[in-house]
Amino acid sequence: MDELAAKAREKQPGLIVVDRAVRGPNQNYLTPENRVPETQLPYPWESCIIAGGGWAWVPNPQFMSPKQAIHMLIDIVAKGGNLLYNIGPAPDGTWPEAAYKLLDEMGKWIDVNGEAIYSTRAIAPFKTDNICLTQQKDTKAVYAIYLDNSEGFTSGEALTKLPATFTVKGIFAAKNAKLTLLGSTGNLKWENTEEGVKIFIPEKIRKNLPCDLAWAVKISAIN
Repeated sequence: MDELAAKAREKQPGLIVVDRAVRGPNQNYLTPENRVPETQLPYPWESCIIAGGGWAWVPNPQFMSPKQAIHMLIDIVAKGGNLLYNIGPAPDGTWPEAAYKLLDEMGKWIDVNGEAIYSTRAIAPFKTDNICLTQQKDTKAVYAIYLDNSEGFTSGEALTKLPATFTVKGIFAAKNAKLTLLGSTGNLKWENTEEGVKIFIPEKIRKNLPCDLAWAVKISAIN
């Protein structure tokens, strides 16, 4: 494996290798399979998750809902991990239509909220209640991602899903910080409390949310 990795890196410097739990220099990251760790891990890691059915093709696979898949992605990233999403192809190489629909919904959400996911790092307290946290590697901006915890609502009832106010516990905005909801224009009102930063979402935004299932508030600077 040492020789193989060295030859591969001659062609692609910086290539990372997973040696499938064989300890040593070729174990650049670990891969919890079909599970998400309870908290941040002290090393690079990636959750390998079956989207539906099995690792390989199975008849009539039942896929995760978009809400399950998007919330799982956010939870993993907030803990400093990466998501490998497995979809087993049919014998002819095709995917079930349900797989395309699921990935399309995930793609729509990422189109709006990608900057809260890509190039981010974990930041304590990672997650409190139904709010996950990430931090941009370069700008240090913090994203508070509010997970929709309502049940039985349709996308047309988005006003019920994102409350008028919520508090991000353990995070305090800097004096001149600007807070914005990704996908929307204008700054949000906020105030620091003993618990953390309290964010106000105006009715105008709540009636016209940029996405469903989870919403990311960007905090430009924290104390």
